[in-house]
Amino acid sequence: MGQQGVTPEAARQKIRMFDTQGLVVAGRPGLAVHKLPYAHKLAPSKPFNHLDPASECPQIVAAIEDFKPTILIGVSGNALRAGVGRLFSREVVEAMSRLNPRPIIFALSNPTEHHECLPEQAYAWSGGKAIYAGGVQFPPVHLDGRTFMPSQANNLYIFPAVGMAIYATNAKRATDEMFIEAAHALADQVTPEELKLGMLFPPQSNILEVEVRTAARVARLVFDSGLARVERPADVEAFIRRHLYKPEYRPLV
Repeated sequence: MGQQGVTPEAARQKIRMFDTQGLVVAGRPGLAVHKLPYAHKLAPSKPFNHLDPASECPQIVAAIEDFKPTILIGVSGNALRAGVGRLFSREVVEAMSRLNPRPIIFALSNPTEHHECLPEQAYAWSGGKAIYAGGVQFPPVHLDGRTFMPSQANNLYIFPAVGMAIYATNAKRATDEMFIEAAHALADQVTPEELKLGMLFPPQSNILEVEVRTAARVARLVFDSGLARVERPADVEAFIRRHLYKPEYRPLV
């Protein structure tokens, strides 16, 4: 949002966070330092009941109706060993669908039993409107004569590419902009046909090519930013390909 001209303060106001104690609000005793920038002046909610996740859905629905978000991101199972699971209930997804023509639902908690909702649920409860990504790879979903290909939001798309770009250019440091550029490069590789199927990321079956193109975009940014400690090549993508590890074994005889 900052790259689009939004100030940090205004950008933070566009984000609401829940943790084990409910909605992150200003004035809560013992609030961790890293949460303070997102602790807004709001009425507090009750702590989450890990033994009965479904009981927490009404307060999430209430927050959605009040704040009117365009995207939900669930990472409770990654942050908590026990996980919460199933926090994006039918009522939650339906509330998002009433407010958005294409509600974005990222249910990223692992393992599967800790997912906030499954892709078939998100598609069915939203009437096929949801843009969904999960923390694991799911099979295609068939609904009312349509086929949806849920995406896996996984760091395998970004970290290797950024690492390769930094290594190849001998960059002086890693910056936030490198990761943002990698995200743009990744999104630009999703075809219109794949988007129609609900895919948000390129197929993992073509992961090496995806990484090379993403790394090349990041490497160009490194050169443009004056952070590279090698000479800029005429062909940056070919330059990246020369640095690839190839598991080829020569015969001994």
